[in-house]
Amino acid sequence: MKSFPSFLILLSILLITSCSENSVKEIPEVSPEYKELLDAHGDWSKWIRAKAMSFSMIHETNLTRENYFINLDSRKIRLDADNFSIGKDDEGTWIRPSRSAFGGTSVDFYHNLYFYFYSIPYVFTDPGIEVKQVENKMLNGTSYKTLEAKMSPENGKSPNDKYFMLLNPETGRLEYLLYTVTYFGNPSPTFSALKYEDYRNADGLIFPRLMTGYNFENDSTKGVKYQVSFGDILLREEPFEDSVFDKPDTGVYAN
Repeated sequence: MKSFPSFLILLSILLITSCSENSVKEIPEVSPEYKELLDAHGDWSKWIRAKAMSFSMIHETNLTRENYFINLDSRKIRLDADNFSIGKDDEGTWIRPSRSAFGGTSVDFYHNLYFYFYSIPYVFTDPGIEVKQVENKMLNGTSYKTLEAKMSPENGKSPNDKYFMLLNPETGRLEYLLYTVTYFGNPSPTFSALKYEDYRNADGLIFPRLMTGYNFENDSTKGVKYQVSFGDILLREEPFEDSVFDKPDTGVYAN
């Protein structure tokens, strides 16, 4: 009989643990204008409750391919390209086989760059980001309804970056993103433009198949900077194992 209370205590602990592990994320409160944009991009509650995602990306300029794997809560990311792999674990951002295998300026900046752009507007539901409507912006002779995303100082490594989402007047979806990059220390960077095209349905969420980056000058796009296409998008209800993101023995941590 003495073991019966202990059994009840153990059962209670197991039930509490089970409820905690299976708890459902609350849908965040957002401004009416932002909700309208999110609704135009599908059932965004699926993004809030998803634990992981994967997708493939092709650089259209040289046809190189990258495969991405992301745990959405921790934002651990791994990408596998033809000649290198980049990941982020609890220690930092790593690259395999060597830093010289990546020709870009910063491994750390690059590792989540396309995941972030690809996942807008969903990622702006993150805590500490405020999205509100601002004055319409002109782009290539068209006036666009515009939402601005502002980050709190605690958000990431570049909270002073600026983001303006320009919405398609017919679909209400994101058509252009105007953004700045302060990661490299420029206190007054110029804006760039990113166009979102050919949206596809991925299990109730709407993602672009094509993104094209432009220089931005005098309210106009000026010359293509890059173009990437996406496929094989998959949202998961369970996270990837942490071992997916751990630095391999042949990798090195890099900035």
